[in-house]
Amino acid sequence: MILEMKVPSPGESIAEVEIAEWLVSDGDYVEKDQTIAEVDSDKATLELPAEESGIITLKAEEGDAVAVGAVVCHIDTAAAKPEGQAAAISAKTVVSTKETSPVQSANTTYASGTASPAARKIIAEKGMDSTAVQGTGRDGRITKEDAVKAVPSMGTPAGERPTTRKKMSMLRRKVAERLVAAKNETAMLTTFNEVDMSPIFALRAQHKEIFKQKHGVGLGFMSFFTKAVVRALKEFPDVNSMIDGNQQILHDYCDISVAVSGPKGLMVPVVRNAETLSFREIEDEIKRLAIRARDGQITVDDMTGGTFTISNGGVFGSMLSTPIINPPQSAILGMHNILQRPIAVDGKVEIRPMMYVALSYDHRIIDGRESVGFLVAVKEALEDPIALLMNGDVKKALEL
Repeated sequence: MILEMKVPSPGESIAEVEIAEWLVSDGDYVEKDQTIAEVDSDKATLELPAEESGIITLKAEEGDAVAVGAVVCHIDTAAAKPEGQAAAISAKTVVSTKETSPVQSANTTYASGTASPAARKIIAEKGMDSTAVQGTGRDGRITKEDAVKAVPSMGTPAGERPTTRKKMSMLRRKVAERLVAAKNETAMLTTFNEVDMSPIFALRAQHKEIFKQKHGVGLGFMSFFTKAVVRALKEFPDVNSMIDGNQQILHDYCDISVAVSGPKGLMVPVVRNAETLSFREIEDEIKRLAIRARDGQITVDDMTGGTFTISNGGVFGSMLSTPIINPPQSAILGMHNILQRPIAVDGKVEIRPMMYVALSYDHRIIDGRESVGFLVAVKEALEDPIALLMNGDVKKALEL
């Protein structure tokens, strides 16, 4: 029996996806539920599992845009597994260090240097050896685009500066469109302040070990910032709103989008109802979402519906930046790196761990009073967290 595998719908309003990478080759034997491909939508990267076991025939090439519901491969479910042959190993399968032979390293996968069916054909037509082509796919897999760009070696003239052309993923193209739209369609301004992180440093130094032992998660900066943002949003509700036509929609809840870096670029999963969460619950949820982003498992639902965004460029070393609003939200808080700097304290110069913070906002519905007041409220909460974020009871707030 020939099973036609069709592109499943990744979510509402998504009409097509792009074949980012085939993790098996034409003619491979695949097992049911084995990941055979990765597909990009304009919001996330999804895995495509085999619906049944059998011999696979690919019907689309890497880089192809395929409509939701279209057939991307056939699986001959009547075909028997070849004797002595294991099912195709996807590119996600990493060789264990304990089982590594002298020829293989711990970072090698069965996909390293392997060409996709389309790539193999192009390489053969050029009379080249696949070992001479550098793969840019997952774990070194040679994609069709790699093969198209590959040029038979004829020596490199001195002084030549080679360039590489790389197709942007559907997700990256969508992010680019949204960023341009945010700049063109909002009256975006940015206001800045600085925060003395000494109180939070002291709290973490005193309690982070027991917090981690008891809850199994670290006591990071993000829970403090999320708490401070929630408090400020309650004080300045216009910052927690959005524009819909000629109406302003104010939210009575705080769904905080947290920008995290994933394998396909920046993603913004949402911490739902952050106003109801404890420090431990916020850290748990951020850790869960970060793992899903890192493993490419973030879904459209995970990234939909935030009311305010926190972006931490400090993890990459950024000292100061103007973050771009995440539409349809009206504001975003940018965190930056923490540096020991001299500041004036009670008329004396002291060295303190300082962080610049930035609030970008849509001036159409947020005025200077609200934007500056919001950022000052965040600063005050971070500089006096015991009183303003913990109600004076550290152990109760941290559930110690």
